[in-house]
Amino acid sequence: MAGDQLIYGLHAVQAALQRDAEHVTVILLDASRKDARMQAIVDAAAKHHVEIQRVARKELDALAPEARHQGVVARCRVRAAWKEDDLERILDGLTEPPFLLVLDGVQDPHNLGACLRTADAAGVHAVIAPRDRAVGLTPVVRKVASGAAEAVPFIQVTNLARTLRMLQERGVWTVGADAATDKDLFDADLRGPLALIMGAEGQGMRRLTREHCDVLIRIPMRGAVESLNVSVATGICLFEALRRRT
Repeated sequence: MAGDQLIYGLHAVQAALQRDAEHVTVILLDASRKDARMQAIVDAAAKHHVEIQRVARKELDALAPEARHQGVVARCRVRAAWKEDDLERILDGLTEPPFLLVLDGVQDPHNLGACLRTADAAGVHAVIAPRDRAVGLTPVVRKVASGAAEAVPFIQVTNLARTLRMLQERGVWTVGADAATDKDLFDADLRGPLALIMGAEGQGMRRLTREHCDVLIRIPMRGAVESLNVSVATGICLFEALRRRT
């Protein structure tokens, strides 16, 4: 366990109740709000025997300052991020070719949350990120992910290059996104065991990460902008891979 953490927002709290209710200790609701979406939270909490407390909105504002909590905050015993050993167990247990997302140093919690949500939608088996100089599973990440943070294993590793070598030894094709390459995404072979590697905001992949890619691909750009937000680029690449794999 990583200890207690606050989760806020209707989608994030509903997802926590659906997927990990045993770790939700109490839910605080805006006492002035009584509508269908709030009642759904109340019903789900009752189903799983989770304590509900109705409080003044200012108390929720104090718990989640600068956050759009939508009138609901849950206190949870949050699981720690998965580790390298867990990744090998996940790979050993798969009955289909691995489909992995690697995020090399994403630091914006909104971007990580969006990437997790897209990874869940695309059927990714695990999301891998370095432990240092990258954002972890913060309350903002969980809210933006809308339940995907509880559904997709998020594995933090101490040495990303070593992890990529392990994947290659297992026959996983490592494909890195790099705007400087000449090979288009739509020309790449994305079938079979795959780890899609996306770089951080601004600087992209680190040199050592790039050197551990079997192939580099780029998203073809036709307009005036030179690059896309990492979460948008991740979505494009993941669903192109999904299209090929199915």
